Amino acid sequence: MYALKVQNVTKTFGNLRAVDDVSFSIPEGSIFGLIGRNGAGKTTTIRMMMNIYLPDSGEIVLQGSKIGQEFKDMVGYLPEERGLYRKMKVLETLLFFSELKGKKGKGLEKRANELLEKFQLIDRRNSKVEDLSKGNQQKIQFIATILHEPEFIILDEPFSGLDPINTNLLKEIILDLKKQGKVIIFSTHLMDFAEKMCDHIAMIDKGKIIMNGSLPEIKSKYSQRNVSINYSGDISFLKGNPIIEKIADYGNSTGIKVKEPQDVQQLLKILVNNNISISKFNANEITLQEIFIELAGDEIVTNTYSEVKHV
Repeated sequence: MYALKVQNVTKTFGNLRAVDDVSFSIPEGSIFGLIGRNGAGKTTTIRMMMNIYLPDSGEIVLQGSKIGQEFKDMVGYLPEERGLYRKMKVLETLLFFSELKGKKGKGLEKRANELLEKFQLIDRRNSKVEDLSKGNQQKIQFIATILHEPEFIILDEPFSGLDPINTNLLKEIILDLKKQGKVIIFSTHLMDFAEKMCDHIAMIDKGKIIMNGSLPEIKSKYSQRNVSINYSGDISFLKGNPIIEKIADYGNSTGIKVKEPQDVQQLLKILVNNNISISKFNANEITLQEIFIELAGDEIVTNTYSEVKHV
């Protein structure tokens, strides 16, 4: 079952087609990743989902019906460009944003204090927003996003400005919200977070969807003939080898794509024969980062639409 469907949506600003015939479906009770580099069209697509922008063509469907203004009350939206009132106090800020969504009362204040406690901000509840660090302001914005208990949670670059400890805390809360049956739409250009958290992914580049499907399906499709290795030594001798299609160095690991499936074992033999010390050799393994670079790392890649069908 799909909670939300984006169907053939297009949006143009002047001569720029920011979103070009974009379609994808978001399953119920899932974390859905909308990924792509900066300027790819992610935020414009989200704003159309939020009814902030109206599409030039196409539509967004919620459980069988075209979305309207009422959808906004069902959504908690964390925008990439933060929107807190700097002179307001922390607790009154949280209660104000929830009241805009039609929620108020002592129970809401209790939940706000519980979340402030969880984020170690309870002692700052009467501080002005402007007196908080950037990271703490980000935490307040996130609490405001989920305080009114929305059914849909849209997070645009949610980890911006957070240290590793608070990033991990935010991840735990997001996963807990998923367990509660919330639909979470997660937009980022950071592939590591997307790979660890998302069930389904759509990748947008220059306004077009170039990859779409469940994470296991996507990785299965693009991992064929790919080998991920950790090693010590010099593998420059592999350049120009007839069995090698591509070598990509990612710092701590290296991805090597061979030309034929049977070349995987031949690659291992070549490395061993050249005295390369291998600590990891994983055949048919690929990271989302490697897929991202393969599809969108080259400026020539603009119009490829390789959709992985949902089972």
